[in-house]
Amino acid sequence: MVSKIKTCVFISGNGSNLKSIIKSSRDCNFPAKIDLVISNNINSNGLLIGKKNGIPSRYIKYVNQFDFERKAINELRKKGIKFLILAGFMKVLSKKFIYNFRYKIVNIHPSLLPKFKGLNTHKRVLKDKEKYSGCTVHFVSDSLDSGQIISQKKILINKNETEDSLKNKVLKLEHRLYSQSIISIFR
Repeated sequence: MVSKIKTCVFISGNGSNLKSIIKSSRDCNFPAKIDLVISNNINSNGLLIGKKNGIPSRYIKYVNQFDFERKAINELRKKGIKFLILAGFMKVLSKKFIYNFRYKIVNIHPSLLPKFKGLNTHKRVLKDKEKYSGCTVHFVSDSLDSGQIISQKKILINKNETEDSLKNKVLKLEHRLYSQSIISIFR
């Protein structure tokens, strides 16, 4: 059994990666214990997933970056959080915030970085007629989607692929890759 690091997951949306990570965290050998979920979206399904799993789940209104981060840091300190997982968190964190958690924040992005950083990834992948897509787990740095890559997984794009079908295929990869990547960080 490993000693588990106190972890918070930041979310904005549906919470499917959160659900997958919570499931993995129940394994005694998984290195992270999810002690807190924070969302900037009051309607995030991920808040409900956290609560259903007995995890304190907080909505922090995003008025501006400074205010959000100040409130988030307060919550993180109260819980003694040492590791952050961004799982569909759709806001950029400041350099100061990132510096406070240097190499202790990870993110998953739905492309094979360094290609297709930022938003509208699947649309851009299809527009550029890429043969492959996938997902990347990386450490968060102060440049968008540019931190050190931890791992990647790729899939072949079918000729009749749509944005929705590609999104769903990549999301299934994310659910497997994210937990595997978190394990690899602490080996």
